[in-house]
Amino acid sequence: MIELNKQDMIDLLYGCAVLGTGGGGKIEHGFALMKEDFEQGRTLKLASLEEIPDDAYITIPYGCGAPAAVGAPLPPDLAKLPKVDSPTVTAFQELEKEIGHRFFAVSSAELGGMNTAEALHIACLLGIPLADGDPAGRSVPELSQSTFFMKGLRSDPMAVVTKFGEVMILRDMIDDFRIETLVRSISIVSGDDISVCDHPMTGKQYREAIVPGAISYALKIGRILRHAKENARDAAADIAAEMQGEVLFRGTVTDMPWEIRDGFQFGDIHLAGSGTYAGEQYRITFKNENIASYRNEKLDVTVPDLICMIDKNGDPMTTPDFGIGEEMNVIVLPAPEIWKCEKGLEIFGPRHFGIDADYVPFSERKQG
Repeated sequence: MIELNKQDMIDLLYGCAVLGTGGGGKIEHGFALMKEDFEQGRTLKLASLEEIPDDAYITIPYGCGAPAAVGAPLPPDLAKLPKVDSPTVTAFQELEKEIGHRFFAVSSAELGGMNTAEALHIACLLGIPLADGDPAGRSVPELSQSTFFMKGLRSDPMAVVTKFGEVMILRDMIDDFRIETLVRSISIVSGDDISVCDHPMTGKQYREAIVPGAISYALKIGRILRHAKENARDAAADIAAEMQGEVLFRGTVTDMPWEIRDGFQFGDIHLAGSGTYAGEQYRITFKNENIASYRNEKLDVTVPDLICMIDKNGDPMTTPDFGIGEEMNVIVLPAPEIWKCEKGLEIFGPRHFGIDADYVPFSERKQG
């Protein structure tokens, strides 16, 4: 196994924040979650897929809700309730009790500055490995948008814990769509921010159902970003060049109407071009994560390709944590291949989000 130190973990979270495509939680919240790990000098063991025994158990810890709700003031009826520390750790431990097995390792649920930190924190705190894989290879808004779903692996039994310490075990669920409805409902009535551990499975099942090497991929991006900042280079251009991506647009935020609805953030980011993009307009539409982008109102890029945002200082940008007038560099990175199959596009392609267009990989869209 590879041992990651504090700087490695910081780089990893920055890479995950880039791959969060606007979602996945604020990286500042991820760092706050890991504050004790860093102060205690804990290290992280990163396990290759081959190092996870076939019969060992693994689970996926994460937060569920609207990213803007994390750390936000609670409504009066919830603010008066008692709070607990580390609800994700509670969910992890309760799921172990439920299945009657100790977990050998944890996996990230998606790549994002906050959600990946949930898995890192548990791994560091409990001294267990983090698996070098991910069931999305990016951030996604809906629980069913997972390679586990495509491979027919069930989410339940699962443990859901609110920030008030309420524990719920969900089992014998109808399907992942029903789970999405119920878990999202629990989140809505709990401040749009809950902790979940789900998909308890064996190492063999995990290995056959995920995007391999996803953590190493994110770590590489984080290192590219740090080296670019240290050497006053263009982080957006460096990431795009080294990771087979493309710079889509550079401009200034002119408007960002958004709302929290049904447990998700919905909205649009409007940009006015600068430099070589002067005189042009760009728009990104999001549902927690960036779903599609439009150049001069012509469809440009859609999921499952990754529409990533980097500010003028080379830091990843998460929605809605920026304002009008801020500079933004928009890049695209290629989707993991598994999302490009028929089943993947059915649950995470443009038509799933009401966009009347077929998915065209960004590298092919200008050839016609």
